[in-house]
Parts: sequence; C-alpha cells; structure tokens
Amino acid sequence: MFIGEYQHTLDPKNRVIMPAKFREKLGDSFVMTKGMDNCLFIYSNHEWSNVEEKLKSLPMTSKDARAFVRFFFAGASECELDKQGRMVVPTHLKEYARIDKELVIIGVSTRIEIWSREEWNKFNSDANISYEDVAEKMSQLGI
Repeated sequence: MFIGEYQHTLDPKNRVIMPAKFREKLGDSFVMTKGMDNCLFIYSNHEWSNVEEKLKSLPMTSKDARAFVRFFFAGASECELDKQGRMVVPTHLKEYARIDKELVIIGVSTRIEIWSREEWNKFNSDANISYEDVAEKMSQLGI
C-alpha cells in the first residue's frame, strides 16, 4: 500500500527521486499515465495488469468507455528507476500535469500520484474541496 505525501523537484533532465518508501513496492519498472484532476498515476506492473483487465472488460460499444480507454492507454509510458532511485517524467505527461519544477508525490493505496505543487495546493484549498461534504457522500456509499 502506498501512503504519504512527499515534496520534490524535477532536475533539468526531467528526473525526480521516487520516495524510498515507495521504491520496493513499486519495483524497478512500472507504468505512468495520465490521471484524473490533471495529475499522473503510477502503477506497479502487477497493479497495472489489474487495471488493464478491468478496462478490457468495458463495452467497446460505449463511446465513453472507448474514450476513457484511449485516454488512459495512449498516455501511458513504461518507466524505470535508475540506480539513484530517480525516474524520468516523460515530456507529454509533464505537460499534461502542468509540472514545471516543483511537484508532490502522494501514495493513494494501490497507486502513486504525481501533482504539480501548484495544482496540489489548489486541489487541497478549502474553496475546492470540503472534506465534510466528501465524508457525507462516502457515508451514502456505505464507507
């Protein structure tokens, strides 16, 4: 399970250090793709296989399903960690997530998310999200 929040910066070669606590669970290679809310999703190869199976089961006759699968797979990149625990953020994903230099890496259970620091701060602002409202909606789902 991935948990926690880590502040990092991109170096001039678009590399960032993966938090040490995430490296072992993630493995040497993994998949990075476009996520929701203009962040990036990172999946271990095992978890990517699980997601892939779920997405393959979506009906091809659904326009929304086709659009989501295209969005998710077309943006995906196979990535690796170097000996220093760094990974390269591909240019197309860096641009999608609006990452300039400062970023935030968070653990979200079965995946890791990468956010530009500015977008993360906006997402967490009181104007954008009310945890009380979210908690109320989750209780309606039985959580």
